[in-house]
Amino acid sequence: MKAKQKSIQAELSALVQHHLSLMEDLKAQEEKLLQTKADPESWSALECIEHLCRYGDFYLPEVRRSLKNAKRVKPQNFKSSWLGEYFAQSMWPKQGFKTMNTFKSMNPQYSGLRAEVLLEFEEQLKQWQSILNQSSDYSWQKVKTGISISKFIKLRLGDTLRVVFYHNHRHLLQAFRAAGLPSDGFK
Repeated sequence: MKAKQKSIQAELSALVQHHLSLMEDLKAQEEKLLQTKADPESWSALECIEHLCRYGDFYLPEVRRSLKNAKRVKPQNFKSSWLGEYFAQSMWPKQGFKTMNTFKSMNPQYSGLRAEVLLEFEEQLKQWQSILNQSSDYSWQKVKTGISISKFIKLRLGDTLRVVFYHNHRHLLQAFRAAGLPSDGFK
């Protein structure tokens, strides 16, 4: 994928705003509904959100650190690496998309979660919006970030942001389905 950084930034910013509005829908639900599971092995809506919080706990400081150590340059075009494009596309929910296994440390199953996890994720979304605004002074092509699955692999900042936000979208959709809420608000 090759595009102007500003257009990708606008797309991701709109996605964060969409996610914030979806969080309002989840916060309006009874906690018991958000703890409901279709079967013992599936995740509840709250477990889906906790999963996103755990990834946010890794990526928010990682992206901040990368930006802090980067030089400000005028951003231009952004071109995904083949690996970044693969990861991003694998996160975006598609018709008939397959479930993926998650690392044990990122698996919230049986956590006995409360609705407070919704507030934590909402705060993370606001932090992501702030990072998007701050990162407009940097080249998403040149800034590199670590990823959660390997300390040896680095992705371009633009790829990392796309992966995280698409991953958020995927699991918000899963949370809505787990709670039996209409998912027609998902693109």
